[in-house]
Amino acid sequence: MKKLLYLVHRLPYPPNKGDKIASFNLLKFLSTRYDIYLGCFIDDEVDWQYVDELKKYCVDSSVVGLNPKISKVMSLRGLLTGEPLSLPYYRNKQLQNWVYNTVQQEKIDSVLIFSGVMAQYVSHKLPLQGHSVLDLVDVDSDKWRLYAEDHIWPLSWLYLRESKKLLAYEAEMATKFDATVFVSEKEADFFKQLVPRVANKVVFRVHGVDSKYFDPSLGYKSPYPIDIPVFVFAGAMDYWPNIHAAIWFAEEIFPLIKQKVNNACFYIVGMNPSDEVLKLAEITGVYVTGSVDDIRPYIACATISVAPLRIARGIQNKVLEAMAMGKPILATKNALNGIRSFDEFSPVIAETVEEMVDGALTLLNNTESNQARQCVLEHYNWDTNLRRVDDLLKNGL
Repeated sequence: MKKLLYLVHRLPYPPNKGDKIASFNLLKFLSTRYDIYLGCFIDDEVDWQYVDELKKYCVDSSVVGLNPKISKVMSLRGLLTGEPLSLPYYRNKQLQNWVYNTVQQEKIDSVLIFSGVMAQYVSHKLPLQGHSVLDLVDVDSDKWRLYAEDHIWPLSWLYLRESKKLLAYEAEMATKFDATVFVSEKEADFFKQLVPRVANKVVFRVHGVDSKYFDPSLGYKSPYPIDIPVFVFAGAMDYWPNIHAAIWFAEEIFPLIKQKVNNACFYIVGMNPSDEVLKLAEITGVYVTGSVDDIRPYIACATISVAPLRIARGIQNKVLEAMAMGKPILATKNALNGIRSFDEFSPVIAETVEEMVDGALTLLNNTESNQARQCVLEHYNWDTNLRRVDDLLKNGL
C-alpha cells in the first residue's frame, strides 16, 4: 500500500468529542487503504492510556505530550513574530524531527493534515510524490472573530488579531496544498468568499455519524426521573461555544420554560464542565453531570435535544447524534449549519429567548414522529462520505 503521513492536532481517540470523532473516523477509514504514519499531540493526561489502541491503525506514530498551560505561554511568541498564536502553541521540535525523518526515510507518498495548525510541519516540504490534502474542517479563523465579538478588551483585541492572522495563514496554506477540504458545502463556500484566489482548490466532504452505535432501538435504561420532560444539551463543557450556549439556555430560557412546565428539567451532559457551567446546577431543575460512561442513554431518553449555539462553525456532532436517535431538536440556525433539509424532519430553529421558549413548548406538545434518523441513514454515513478524501489523496482535484 502507499504511504500516508497523517498529522492531527489531538490524539484521534477516543472519539468522544467533535474533532476526535472526525479525525478517528478518517484514520479508521484510511487505514484499510494506506500505510499510515500518524503524528499528533496529547493535551489531556487521561488520553495516554489510548495510545496503544491506535497502533493497529498505523505503521508508525509519534505521539507528543502537550501541556496546555506551558503552550499558552509559548504561544505568546506569536506577538513577536507576527504570526497567529495558534502556531507556536502547537510547535514542537520532537514532532518536527519525526516528520522530517519520516518524509525522507519512508518516502511518503501523500499527506493529510487535520486542522490547519498542523500544516506548519510539512508546508515547506510540499509537493510530495503524491497529493497533499489540508482538512481545515471549518473556517477556524472566523470562530476567533466570533469570540472577539463576545468578549471585552483586551481579549476582544487578542481574539480579533488571531482571527486576522489565522485567516492569512489558512489562505497561504490553501495555496500550497493540492486541495483544501471543509466539512460542508456551506463552509467551503464561505472560505471561497473570504479567499477567492484559492476557490479552485477548495472542496468539501460530508460529515458522518455512527448510526449503528447511536441507535434508539438498542434500548437504554433512563438516567432521568420517570415521566418528566427533559431537555438535554450534550458536548465537551470546557469548550467556550458550549459553555456560552449552556449558560444562555440555563439562565435565560429554561426558567421561562419551567414557569409553563413546572416539572421540566435541563441536563447538561459532557466532560470537563467549567466553573461557570458547574454553577448552573444551582438553578432549580438544572443538572450538570460531568463526564458520563455512555452518552447514548442521556440522548435517547431525553424529551428534546437542544443546541442553543450562538457561536458555531461547520457541522455539530451533537446534532447528528440526536438525529440518529430520532430526537426532536431545538436549535439555533448556527447549530444547524451544514445539516441538509429532509422531508418530515423539521428541527425547530430559534434565535431569541422568546423563540426558544415557544419552540420548546411546541415540541413538548407535538407527539408526531420525525424522520431525523432516516436523514442520517441516507446522507451521513462515514464510509460513503470519506471516499471523497480518499479520491483526493489518490487522484487530486
